[in-house]
Amino acid sequence: MKLMHIAGGGDKGGAKTHILALCSRLKENNDLTLVSLRSGEFPDDAEKMGIKTHTFFSKIVPMDYVRLIKEARRQKPDIVHCHGAKANLAGVLIKLFTGATIVTTVHSDYKLDYMHSFLKRNTIGRINALALRFFDYYVTVSDNFRHMLTERSFSPVKMMTIYNGLDFSQKAEKPDMKEYLAGAGLEYEEGDVVLGIPARLNPVKDISTLIRAFALARETVPNLKLIIGGDGEEMDKLMALTKELGQEKNIGFTGWLKDVPTLFAACDIDVLSSISESFPYSILEGIREGCAVITSDVGGMRDLIESGKSGYIFPPGDYETFASYIVDLAKDSDKRKLFADRLYEKASAMYSLDSMAATQQQIYENILKLEKRKKGRDGVLICGAYGRGNAGDEAILKAILDTMRAIDPLLPICVMTRQPKNTRLLHRVNAVYTFNLPAFLREMRHCRLFINGGGNLIQDVTSSRSLYFYLFTIWAAKHCGCKVLMYGCGIGHVGKKRNKRIAGSVLNRNVDIITLRDPESRGELEAMKVSHPDVRMSADPTLCLTPASDEMAAAELARRGIDPDGRYICFAPRSWKGMNDYTPFTDAAEYAYKRYGLTAVFIPFENPNDKLPCAEAALNLETPHILMDAVEDVELMIGILRRMELIVAMRLHALVFSAAAGSPFIGVSYDVKVRGFMQYAENPLCIELDELKTDALIEMIDRAMENREALLGSASRLRELENINQEAARQLL
Repeated sequence: MKLMHIAGGGDKGGAKTHILALCSRLKENNDLTLVSLRSGEFPDDAEKMGIKTHTFFSKIVPMDYVRLIKEARRQKPDIVHCHGAKANLAGVLIKLFTGATIVTTVHSDYKLDYMHSFLKRNTIGRINALALRFFDYYVTVSDNFRHMLTERSFSPVKMMTIYNGLDFSQKAEKPDMKEYLAGAGLEYEEGDVVLGIPARLNPVKDISTLIRAFALARETVPNLKLIIGGDGEEMDKLMALTKELGQEKNIGFTGWLKDVPTLFAACDIDVLSSISESFPYSILEGIREGCAVITSDVGGMRDLIESGKSGYIFPPGDYETFASYIVDLAKDSDKRKLFADRLYEKASAMYSLDSMAATQQQIYENILKLEKRKKGRDGVLICGAYGRGNAGDEAILKAILDTMRAIDPLLPICVMTRQPKNTRLLHRVNAVYTFNLPAFLREMRHCRLFINGGGNLIQDVTSSRSLYFYLFTIWAAKHCGCKVLMYGCGIGHVGKKRNKRIAGSVLNRNVDIITLRDPESRGELEAMKVSHPDVRMSADPTLCLTPASDEMAAAELARRGIDPDGRYICFAPRSWKGMNDYTPFTDAAEYAYKRYGLTAVFIPFENPNDKLPCAEAALNLETPHILMDAVEDVELMIGILRRMELIVAMRLHALVFSAAAGSPFIGVSYDVKVRGFMQYAENPLCIELDELKTDALIEMIDRAMENREALLGSASRLRELENINQEAARQLL
């Protein structure tokens, strides 16, 4: 593969380390050229590492770009990979004049890059922000930055994440402490605890918060020393603050620092105070040298550090919390070593240089595949009742997306939703507003497959307008050239004769495969005389979701103040017309505690609508019970349900989640779809709403506790049936 990497050439710190480390590995298996737009240390170091380097630097910047474009035409690289503002502008010009595929790595928040300079912020900063919009693909060095770009309306399907990597085999020797600290203007005494940070001294690094935290911590722990390695526009301001706080004998400024490993070899604690980062190399470098870590909550730090167990993470700017963590680690050398060892074990395995290079190589290969696929129809458009705050519908979407990505990890996916921005952020897909006709027709003209996704969309109970809209999308997708799949859906009820006739005609003429989640839906299709599509019995798509691990579920319960090792029965009531007495749930909860030792947990599965029914059911309960807030993460909710010994639910998706969790469940049927699901699951423990009495519900609980194994078997059957949805999608793709 022929690669051209472009860098501004003034790169320092983490960005420089990332670019040179990455190129040094990628050159081994690719024809790689590194272009520097400035002479000096950066290109010199690159050449010393054996990287083929070209420098384009003169007094006439436009001519440098012209020469670079000519070089790109000569080399004809498969991918041009840019790093930083000057390089991004160069990349866009190369794309404009050569048609090359361009990629940029987002090393920092481009809105904060020049916050110290009004002139640069409003010239090169604005040009860079505009240039970024023209890139074909984006590489982010943390999920936080991927989320940031998605929030700013960059396409999530064009983004790929790579975590910084470091060569953990090369450690620095511990220096003579007295001599090394003397170089920073500090006196060292045996037993001193040394903190260190290498950083550009600019506002983004927020070194003033570090200095204030250090001064506050030193009031409790007087044997602290701090080394600040680096220079920048805030040097004078920070030195003045140090003097103002009376810490000039305890804080040393080294100026520009070339030997970062030796700095950390001299330190006990690696500290970071930035207000914004991608994935800071200085943390990895400190871990490699055996330092404990205290960092602000930026970049991918929470992916690396479990605060309180392998390091400490504090809110940016919160110098008081920062100081308390410094005191805690400074006083406890055993904890410092424990934290450092835990981080080294994780970081050396997950954030190695080889791992980073392998990930980047795979990203390039994926990009070339995607570029080839652009020439024909590709992708999936998913339509459903999404973006309305219904947990069941969002779970269906999550399940469909998981299936599509399992079939083809590179498949472009777009979703029709009421809240496009939220859907993009939550699911990392492209999204269009459900009723934006030009937008979804444009997607249909490019997609291979249109999915009418889950739920009861073909019905006129809510309104005929809803039915006509979904039928129109099916008709339009077919006439735009898509294959059409109705995925794990419920059908009906369609009551009006005219609507039955129209629905039957549209489905017969335009749908390729229909997979159904319950037998009642097949009867509805027969009533509409639907015979042309291939109709298959499957199950609710959410049954394929993978529950969160027991550890994650336990941690979430503990976070909510609930004993993870307790024995629980879950109740999921809902409001419904004619229902104003929740006493049977109250009495059943009390019985379950006295008879089986199960503590009642009331969970609102649709927020906020179910909060009041849960509160009313628990209002007069005298035995121990818990009112939980809603759990937004579907897989985490399923993981929590897996820890319940029994679930009693009215909500259909609460019953489906219980089946996905593999937990025994009792259904309270207020609608035919609940009764249909229970019958399809071969679960006899279903009670009609108008028959809901205390004695009847208690009898159901006794039967469930006596026949747990049989109930678990019926849920397994449903999960196997769900595979039929996936097979249908795979066939049409």
